[in-house]
Amino acid sequence: MTALANIPSTAPVRPDLPEFSTGALLQALGEHRDKVLVFTYEGREVLPGYHVTEVKSGAFSALDCGANPEAWQETFIQLWDVPGEADRTHMGVAKFLAIMGKVAKHVSLDEQTKLTFEVSDGVEAMKLFMASDLRVAGEAVQVSLDKRPSSCKPRDRWLKEQESASACCGSGAGAKAQTKQPCCG
Repeated sequence: MTALANIPSTAPVRPDLPEFSTGALLQALGEHRDKVLVFTYEGREVLPGYHVTEVKSGAFSALDCGANPEAWQETFIQLWDVPGEADRTHMGVAKFLAIMGKVAKHVSLDEQTKLTFEVSDGVEAMKLFMASDLRVAGEAVQVSLDKRPSSCKPRDRWLKEQESASACCGSGAGAKAQTKQPCCG
């Protein structure tokens, strides 16, 4: 089993739910080319006939709810969750990596970018997910996709600042508790 904590990731949208960057997922999958790739979302596995229907990379410029300009790169992988023929198995990791390699020859993929999965069964509207966990179970690599929640970037930054300040200036034991840490000024 590969532990997510050992894989580099982008800054999480929710601090309690880490996520993979594009490069971190591809690197982790590269260690398991001989296995099948099973994505899980909303409590179930993708069907064995699923397709990677589109991979896109985008540069975004925006103004957040605090009137702050924002800019980021993001990679989107679209999964079509449909049944295949009766004898079909899940896509192999090697095939998925080959698809991503082919995409990288034509589309600029930055390994540090945020990674979003768009998943639909072809009937329901696409839903947005992030890869949050990778586990090896027998002959399969299971990648957990969790819903990508909306967020307030100014609030996220403020929470991160509060977390940093409390880690630096928080109470400690012994002599450290009696003195201020250097970052507390």
